Amino acid sequence: MKTIPSDVDVVLPCLNEAEALPWVLERIPPGWRALVVDNGSTDGSAQVARAFGATVVSEPRRGFGAACHAGLSAATADVVCFCDCDASLDPSLLVPFVRQVREGEADLVLGRRRPQGRGAWPAHARAGNLALARMLRRRTGLRLRDLGPLRAARREPLLALGLTDRRSGYPLQMVVRAADAGWRIAECDVPYLPRTGASKVTGTWRGTWHAVRDMSRVLAEAPGETPAVERDAR
Repeated sequence: MKTIPSDVDVVLPCLNEAEALPWVLERIPPGWRALVVDNGSTDGSAQVARAFGATVVSEPRRGFGAACHAGLSAATADVVCFCDCDASLDPSLLVPFVRQVREGEADLVLGRRRPQGRGAWPAHARAGNLALARMLRRRTGLRLRDLGPLRAARREPLLALGLTDRRSGYPLQMVVRAADAGWRIAECDVPYLPRTGASKVTGTWRGTWHAVRDMSRVLAEAPGETPAVERDAR
């Protein structure tokens, strides 16, 4: 039986996810550290996270990218994972992702979401994701089918990408800059469950539109371009 690596940090961007946090944190693999990045929660998420043994990082600047990057900056493990904090994705599924990274099979592993049950992935969100995947293919040549939030890579190379987006474009910018740097990027199917609580982004047409807008700006960057100013959160 293969053992689970112990030097892994899991970044969990969090905005009012107190209801979902116990389910998520109970599924963090043994020996791994959960970094819950509190992005201005008002429902006691930080207290819940601490009660379940997570390390809480505060990031007052609103924005998915701001929370993710604060977690990456706070991480100390060799391998860093990212997972949504809304119980739509099981962090235990990251074990084979980490194995691929540690064994040199890939530099970045992404989860391809496979919806389970009604409401797991609204049609407008799926359509936006498909459009972005096609745009990504034209920009980088990568034939990915999803730009999902479940992912794993080594910390130092991630920091070296110089990610600047602090909104919804952060996950895509990570993939684009990794592709420009010649990283080997792999994709694994993962079950995608209906989220707990209200969605801040893809659960609404407006949120999806903002996400697609942010990501389209990332795709418009020329290879190697580094904006002088960070893209601030919403």
